[in-house]
Amino acid sequence: MATEAKVPETVTRGGSFLIEESAPADVFTPGDFTEEQRMIGETAAAFMENEMTPRLPEILALKYDTTRELLKKMGDLGLLGIEIPEEYGGMGLDKVSGCIASEASARDGSFAVSYMGHTGIGTLPIVYFGTKEQKQKYLPKFASGEWISSYSLSEASSASDAMNAKAKAVLSADGKSWVLNGEKMWLTNAGFADVYITFAKVDGEHFTAFIIDKGSPGVSLGAEERKTGIKGSSTRPLILQDATIPRENLLGEIGKGHKIAFNILNIGRFKLGAGVTGGAKLAIGQAAEYAKSRTAFGQPIASFGLVREKLGEMAIRAYASDSMVYRTAGMIDRNLEGVDLSDPQVALKRIEEYDVECSMVKVWCSEMLDYVVDETVQIFAGAGYVEDYPAERFWRDARVNRIFEGTNEINRLLVPGRLIRRAMKGELPIFQKAMALMEELTSPAPLEVPEGFLAAEARQVAQAKKVALMCLGVAVQKFAQELEQQQEVLGLFADVAMEIFALESAVIRTQKRAAKEGEDACRLHEAAVRCFAQDALDRIESQARRLLAAVDEGDMLRTYLAALKRFTKREALNTVALRREVAAAVVEKGGYPF
Repeated sequence: MATEAKVPETVTRGGSFLIEESAPADVFTPGDFTEEQRMIGETAAAFMENEMTPRLPEILALKYDTTRELLKKMGDLGLLGIEIPEEYGGMGLDKVSGCIASEASARDGSFAVSYMGHTGIGTLPIVYFGTKEQKQKYLPKFASGEWISSYSLSEASSASDAMNAKAKAVLSADGKSWVLNGEKMWLTNAGFADVYITFAKVDGEHFTAFIIDKGSPGVSLGAEERKTGIKGSSTRPLILQDATIPRENLLGEIGKGHKIAFNILNIGRFKLGAGVTGGAKLAIGQAAEYAKSRTAFGQPIASFGLVREKLGEMAIRAYASDSMVYRTAGMIDRNLEGVDLSDPQVALKRIEEYDVECSMVKVWCSEMLDYVVDETVQIFAGAGYVEDYPAERFWRDARVNRIFEGTNEINRLLVPGRLIRRAMKGELPIFQKAMALMEELTSPAPLEVPEGFLAAEARQVAQAKKVALMCLGVAVQKFAQELEQQQEVLGLFADVAMEIFALESAVIRTQKRAAKEGEDACRLHEAAVRCFAQDALDRIESQARRLLAAVDEGDMLRTYLAALKRFTKREALNTVALRREVAAAVVEKGGYPF
């Protein structure tokens, strides 16, 4: 069994982007969508525009029946069963297809949360870890929308620290039932859900997953939370007072609940990236249209340079986000090809392989959306601060994404933590690469003159990877086992790694497009990537400088900083002009131009 669970040698290893040159053939991009995947996107987008949007006032008023009705219609279209196997009433499609639907669902934040809460963290625990009987009972009804699911992990005293849960489960005296006590918090879909995927400690010790059906004895809900945003989604606590469920409703193995929780969260993280990317594209469209229609000083504000600067940067960051999301989804799909997912251990290994990438996507993309919606409010100005216009709702709805699926702080710590763990296990030669790099600090290799489409940016990616390896190497050398206590240092490294992953994803996506369609067809994409590369290197240099200064001082610090300067050296580009080029396309199209 352990042999089957190994990652195939032909598959890109999780985290290897930092130490290897990524081959374009191994990087999935939106340009690689199949016709079926495009049709799913068109179907989901049409549903959101024609069915969901007209009923948005009802959704925002928390009309449970409306949300359920709309989800049922999505079930009729197959959109709830994209990742449910065909034998259980679903479509049995890939993660890319799931991301495409999640991106389309972001036509509204509240409904997107309800949709993704059901199809993702509410459904996938049973898809991957349920018994055959559990799958037969629940999955067909989840796929059809007859039943809606929710996910119950957090508690008042244990959110990011999920293993500190106080909810307790004990086996009944007759051995036929589980009896649960405790209170779970922040359940999305709770008000209208039929099923709660819940975590509790068996005998107060062994963290375990359970399936709880609505109406089970001892199960009740608290009041709706009064939230800042996503007001149209139901969020309520789950109260368990001697709650009694059948013994067969244990999900997975006793004491292995953390494996289910954390790996399902990995999937939730990159799918959240898809959702927030869709939200960013929506906001860009609204901002562009408003800027075209709003006049000041006798002309549309879309003609003003500082407004165009915002529109251009919003689109550039969304392009990078798009590239990261589908690259990650493609890696996971490739790793799941031909796998018998009826064996949870195989599924577990294949899913967790890309936990680093999933965390990076979650953090970077959610913060990208925050930037986009904040600038959207600024473009709307006073109108962006009132409920009569959509900008303020985008702004409020976006904020929770930095909290969902593990806070961005937790995910920042996971990035270096998982990389170091894999290096210690011999799965990634990070330390060896870092040690080899140390020779280059004193004997720098001459830089080659790059040739080819986006060759300078590709070289910048390669040099930035050296920055990351240097930062991680000196931090490990300095703090050793105490590094996990240096959260600020770890966070700075995560920021460097995320910028590299975002930049490389955008560069390779654009190079693949140019190879397929010709360079002249990619001039707008090229402008976006060249502009993004300049700014990304600025951010990498700044964060690395702060990290190195926190690790060393004196002559060694000066040596590291000199190396940093060499690694980030590049020709200065007119990013104002590049951003203007992208902004002009945004204004002309009235939205995201890529």
